Amino acid sequence: MAAGLKEIAKIAGVSVSTVSNVLNGRINVGQETRERVLQICSEHGYFPNKMRNKEKSDKSKTIVFIFSDFDRGFYLKIINGLSDYLTENGYDLIICTNKSSENFMRSNFVSGAISLDGSVTDDFLISIAKPDFPIVLMDRIIKHENANIKSVVVDNYPVMCEMVQVLVDKGFKRFGFIGGLEFTLDNIERFAGFTDTLAKNNITFDRKYYFHGNYREKSGYQAANIMILSNDLPEILVCANDNMAIGAIKAFEENNIKVPDNISVTGFDDADMAAMAGLTTISIPRYESGYLTAKELLGLIEGTTSKEPFKLSATIKWRNTVK
Repeated sequence: MAAGLKEIAKIAGVSVSTVSNVLNGRINVGQETRERVLQICSEHGYFPNKMRNKEKSDKSKTIVFIFSDFDRGFYLKIINGLSDYLTENGYDLIICTNKSSENFMRSNFVSGAISLDGSVTDDFLISIAKPDFPIVLMDRIIKHENANIKSVVVDNYPVMCEMVQVLVDKGFKRFGFIGGLEFTLDNIERFAGFTDTLAKNNITFDRKYYFHGNYREKSGYQAANIMILSNDLPEILVCANDNMAIGAIKAFEENNIKVPDNISVTGFDDADMAAMAGLTTISIPRYESGYLTAKELLGLIEGTTSKEPFKLSATIKWRNTVK
């Protein structure tokens, strides 16, 4: 017999109300607790009664949002956008981690999914995305004739080209780049916009100034320290996201290297900390991306939208880290 709500709470070492908050997608629960509760629910086959009742109905009105990187603050804005649109249209939202996502997606308790989780494979998504179970992706584009999949992604390339062109026009010639995870669509498009614009201006990008990161602040900090130890800094460091840019700036400051007097730095995302740090960056409308993604998913459910990718535009925020 599957465990009940009280048993799940006891196993997780939390209150019954905390388990209820997690399963109803409320955001007033800590990340570690949320992940632990969802994992225990999956392992013991527990789902809320209202979801069990929906299994018997023709159409569930619950959507699952899958993500895995709790370190990046903009997820909260995306979740707010998702929640607002779904609530306006009578849908419930469940927030799920990658550890328990497969159980939710293979069940009849949800009628569609939104995924922002690089650990979920293309093959799995294609196998799950059926006519009666659409999926919208926020981190990649998959086009498959037999899969009910749509993508809502940032149009990284043109805005990166625009920013780098302005930097070239300002007189910068020696560029550095800290990339994110290389297989991600964001990193591929951002780096392509960067290198293509340099090439268009007959500026050769020296690969010794390319540093690998993982979108987290620590990787930017480490990359900057490697640059400092090499005694060979670029004039400007373009980072594939704000976290890495902030990490790099911290390393420079610790070594009395002034930004932007000694080196300029840019980011990408326009996270809250970017404005606080005066970081020049590219602003992505995170709340709006969540809202539009939910809208596109319901469009797939209702058969009123196509599967063509939807690309979100972004804008440059010029601040104090570029000389």
